[in-house]
Amino acid sequence: MSCVTHQPNSPSSSTALTISDHSLLCLSHVLVSVWICCDRLENSVHLLVGLFTGSDAQCRLQAARCLHELSHSPHTNVAAACLPATPYLLTYLSGQSTKFTELCLYTLGNLCPDSEGVKEKLLAQGIIPALASCFENQKHNLAVVEAVGFTLSQLLQTSTAAEKAIPMVLASSLPSQLLSVLTPDPEFGLGAVIECAWCLHYLICSSEDHRVLLAHGALRHCSSLLVTLGGAVACGNKEEGMELLIWPLLRCVGNLLPSCPVEDLRSQVGDFDLLVALCELVHAYLHIQPALARETAWVLNNLTAHSSEFCSAVLTFNLVQRLVPLLHFSQGINTMVLRILANIAHKKKEFCVQLLELGLLSALCATLKMTEPEMVTLSLDVLFMMIVSSPQAAEQFVRLGGLSLLEAIQYNSEGQMRRRATYLLEQHLLTH
Repeated sequence: MSCVTHQPNSPSSSTALTISDHSLLCLSHVLVSVWICCDRLENSVHLLVGLFTGSDAQCRLQAARCLHELSHSPHTNVAAACLPATPYLLTYLSGQSTKFTELCLYTLGNLCPDSEGVKEKLLAQGIIPALASCFENQKHNLAVVEAVGFTLSQLLQTSTAAEKAIPMVLASSLPSQLLSVLTPDPEFGLGAVIECAWCLHYLICSSEDHRVLLAHGALRHCSSLLVTLGGAVACGNKEEGMELLIWPLLRCVGNLLPSCPVEDLRSQVGDFDLLVALCELVHAYLHIQPALARETAWVLNNLTAHSSEFCSAVLTFNLVQRLVPLLHFSQGINTMVLRILANIAHKKKEFCVQLLELGLLSALCATLKMTEPEMVTLSLDVLFMMIVSSPQAAEQFVRLGGLSLLEAIQYNSEGQMRRRATYLLEQHLLTH
């Protein structure tokens, strides 16, 4: 969030200054004094706290804005110096003014990254229940919900979050509140949804135990929203900022999948619409944001690695034909797509036969010529699974000129690839 600035009204030259006016006039110079004389920082903060907790509403607002300006400081000692203000910032989260609450939230969020000590103090002062209460009271105010998400995300981005902050968050009402924001309703706005999705990502990636989040339906909610976004993208709707939401949702789903029991997978991610949506997202961002396309392919990889049922769906919904052309793309997209195809081949011999019928061997002949060692190694693995699954695969590979490709790998590649190529030639292909 950008800095909040304030221009105090200039008093008329014919009007005497009141105490309130004088306070505001002094306050406008406090921030400048802090920058010039760092040794007076602590005294300046105490002055701000006094005005921040006073009875004059205009003074409180001006002091809050000054504290917010301070929270943007690059100086590491500023966050610690602002600690006397944090109990009051937390108290005001239950106030009636949404703008004032929003300002307090962003100030707290800005103070978090600068110091582990500040984070520990905030946790001890009850920032987690304060955020949960604020979320509940202001759940219909998008700006405040977004600010809560921002502040929480700052708390969760720390090396000690898994030990301290995350257990407190998981034990609170925040997980269900964050998930309630993941709505496909376009009127809800993207800002709040993006912040809450990133919070969920930080919760998931900082902990190995995802049972609480799975029980809250995190995988179901994130998958459902991805399906909605994939459908929108397929219809040509690429609203500005949509990719900022897709990123954390992909990471949430991709990291939750390995923790979900296979028998619960359909109930957690819904039907097979997620597969179709992920394919749409890969193609939509392939040229404009290849890193996002690769991240999407990574989720597809995790989904197919986890479930034979979803591997079967890739074949049933004719998604292989959409994936194979991606083997020619670089930036890690081709290796991720080949892993997806390897997952399918690995699950069942019947799947290998279907991949053969869909022309995968021709694509493998192209990938075996690539200079990327990972692509060649993966291609050899998939080729092996197809050949041992079907005699027709070996015959077709020989007809496609595959023997010369393997012989070239024997003489021009590193040890592991040479050994795999030699094994395929000697044990499965030279008799054809």
